[in-house]
Amino acid sequence: MPESKPIRIWVDGCFDTMHYGHSNALRQAKEMGAYLVVGVHSDEEILKNKGPTVLKNKERYDAVRACKWVDEVVEDAPYLTSLEYLDKYNCDFCVHGDDVTTMSDGTDCYSVVKQAGRYKECKRTIGVSTTDLVKRMLMRKINPEGTRAECDHEYIQDKLEKFNDNKLPKDGDKVVYVDGSFDMFHAGHAEYLKQAKELGDFLIVGIQGDDLVRQIESTYPILNQEERALSVLACRYADAIILDSPHQLTDEFISKHNISIVVGADQSIINRTKAETKIIPNQDIGSKSIIARILADFEIYQERNRKKGEKAILEAEMLAKEKASLQ
Repeated sequence: MPESKPIRIWVDGCFDTMHYGHSNALRQAKEMGAYLVVGVHSDEEILKNKGPTVLKNKERYDAVRACKWVDEVVEDAPYLTSLEYLDKYNCDFCVHGDDVTTMSDGTDCYSVVKQAGRYKECKRTIGVSTTDLVKRMLMRKINPEGTRAECDHEYIQDKLEKFNDNKLPKDGDKVVYVDGSFDMFHAGHAEYLKQAKELGDFLIVGIQGDDLVRQIESTYPILNQEERALSVLACRYADAIILDSPHQLTDEFISKHNISIVVGADQSIINRTKAETKIIPNQDIGSKSIIARILADFEIYQERNRKKGEKAILEAEMLAKEKASLQ
């Protein structure tokens, strides 16, 4: 009896401000088969159908490539998902969240693959979206001293367990340690972790608690610690994480985790530990620059979010009608 070929899956999207909701969708999609191909739309296609992006082409392409569940990235994928692209990349079916995504004229982006019976759904991650993150950043301008509302910890804890591979270093592994806030995790963070991982065999990433981030940055993080941890765990270069990582890295801490080298972004790391250190400068893109982009075009993004709200209502109505027709 001939062996069945590995199932190949197609997922596409904008993946703007790549967040843990995107990663969770890719995780769920990968569980449906063996090989995950992800198509990422261009800035031009997104502007035409949805509005301006926060991150540009290469920043979004690189962020998706860094996700550990992704096997291949297709750049400049069409906004309307086509059978031609599924066939071109030898994909058996397409996966999307249980919401409706529409073209500029209001038609369903996945109508063609749905009609062909080559469409499956995964559960949308509650409490996070690019629109939500933009809203959080806009609120910084209105109320810089404001605080984030508490998330659903039970829901997030479930996702942490699903994201965590529970890896442990093997005997003889050179353990590398790096810490930070990793707020608004982006391609620059991924490149930073990649370079850190290249210094050894096993990379532990310390996630600073919200209070410590406020002390260091003099402001609150956009995402809380648990949300930030999810984004780090989704990165292919991170082997393990430590929550509420300390600012001062004591000999006891270094010994407990068998750390051989500590990585920092600047000279300040030397004052935080007596262990061997390595400086890897911050990459081109940073969380602060992403926030600055939003705040620089405050009115544009306010209008974008208003239109997104109207579109969300329309999409919910379309979804309700579609489900009613299937009953």
